[in-house]
Amino acid sequence: MQHAAPHTTSRDGGQGDKRVTRALISVSDKNGLIAFARKLHDHGITLLSTGGTRKALQEAGLPVIDVADVTGYPEMMDGRVKTLHPNVHGGLLAIRANPEHQASMLAHGIEPIDLLVVNLYPFEATVQAGKPFEDCIENIDIGGPAMIRAAAKNHDDVAVVVDGADYARILADLDATGGFTSHALRRSLAAKAYARTAAYDAAISNWFAAQLGEATPDFRAVGGTLSEPMRYGENPHQSAGFYHTAERRPGVATARQLQGKQLSYNNVNDTDAAFELVSEFDPASTAAVAIIKHANPCGVAEGRSLLEAYRAALRCDPVSAFGGIVALNRRLDAEAAAAIVEVFTEVIIAPEASDEAIAIIAAKKNLRLLVTGGLADPRAAGLAVRNVAGGLLFQTRDNAVVDDMDLKVVTKRAPTPSEYADLRFAFRVAKHVKSNAIVYAKDGATVGIGAGQMSRVDSSRIAAWKAGEAAKAAGQEGTLAAGSVVASDAFFPFADGLLAAAEAGATAVIQPGGSMRDNEVIEAADKAGLAMVFTGYRHFRH
Repeated sequence: MQHAAPHTTSRDGGQGDKRVTRALISVSDKNGLIAFARKLHDHGITLLSTGGTRKALQEAGLPVIDVADVTGYPEMMDGRVKTLHPNVHGGLLAIRANPEHQASMLAHGIEPIDLLVVNLYPFEATVQAGKPFEDCIENIDIGGPAMIRAAAKNHDDVAVVVDGADYARILADLDATGGFTSHALRRSLAAKAYARTAAYDAAISNWFAAQLGEATPDFRAVGGTLSEPMRYGENPHQSAGFYHTAERRPGVATARQLQGKQLSYNNVNDTDAAFELVSEFDPASTAAVAIIKHANPCGVAEGRSLLEAYRAALRCDPVSAFGGIVALNRRLDAEAAAAIVEVFTEVIIAPEASDEAIAIIAAKKNLRLLVTGGLADPRAAGLAVRNVAGGLLFQTRDNAVVDDMDLKVVTKRAPTPSEYADLRFAFRVAKHVKSNAIVYAKDGATVGIGAGQMSRVDSSRIAAWKAGEAAKAAGQEGTLAAGSVVASDAFFPFADGLLAAAEAGATAVIQPGGSMRDNEVIEAADKAGLAMVFTGYRHFRH
């Protein structure tokens, strides 16, 4: 068996370019496959392949060697065993400049494989499609990751492609050098290959843990696929990228951007917060709009139409709404679109948008319009992750929904039906406000929001002040909080926060309860003539 002499030139000052003589191709995603393989063939590269890939290449008229002829064994066990063989892995792992490796290849009739093209069984897509457990297991690739890792380890000699988007990079090298790949390209592809198998294994391990009901497995992996690099992160001196995970929850990560400039890091974060909030509202029952700024709602409302809901949401804090994110729970219509574009807005996100609405928004070329195809299920299980120095914090998503809670009246006076409706609305919103969170609401709309304060009484005072400012902006006397209800994301540790709400004009309160001083708080509510209910659920959001 003869081997090509190493290419002597080096474009990157590294170990040099390497000729490609044999390529093993085994892909589940065959987009672009035939054109790519034909180019390889034109460079005189021998093609090896398996199963469906081999059949596709043969049907395209390309000469291809069956891997079974290389290994001396047919595919067996429903295709589970086909590439796990020394003639494959030896061809990938052999160091070409190592005399002992060369001797082993000669002794055992192993020929080199200089290019590996593999994309893995579609495990993530199988899970997303809701297939049975057994189908998901069968779509766990074994031979693919083993070959990918082998080729990536030996990237000094072997190029590995795990993404069809990289076909052009390989062909560019081959065309520029007459059949060689550069060390720089091989190293770049190797890094990508390991990241791909890591993300693949992360998807499998997290799915398996969920199937077993393991909340805290001994090892937890995180993996994602780059959606787009970003201009910068939260601030211009920070770099950032947006990655998609295997989860296909409707939202900013899965949305189609119909128009507007590139989303920024802060846009993505705020748009996610907005859409998660508005998804709490059933579109079959009500139209709902949430306006978000810095991941906090500055106005949320429901109504008979999106236009009505938008106007009510905007009334809560029209100053903060400038440059905000608008999320809607129904198909965006022309009336709502026309009202939204009257205020400078960064992003609009909705399940769908009418042609008329799209045309209206098109006049604002920088305004981003995203459509998701559906709402995020607020009750769905899932994981949330946050990094700390030297570690990761994982927790299950806060999927507690107020409609499922057994509200307990703890005061002498029970809420009226209209108060009950507003209490549920306010607590639904408070779930999405940074702690400490206080939300005043009236007639299905927020009228004052206090967020992110170290003291709950300060949040109460800020929310009350906001309600007064909103009244001024609307040309009204007094405060919008008069006759409202108030929601707290956690218990009132003292009566002062509750009394601040009463002073602002609230008539009813919803809170989790559970304080050592609950009796004092209840007594204060009774003295103030407030109705109060406990939910038994806390909604901290840090």
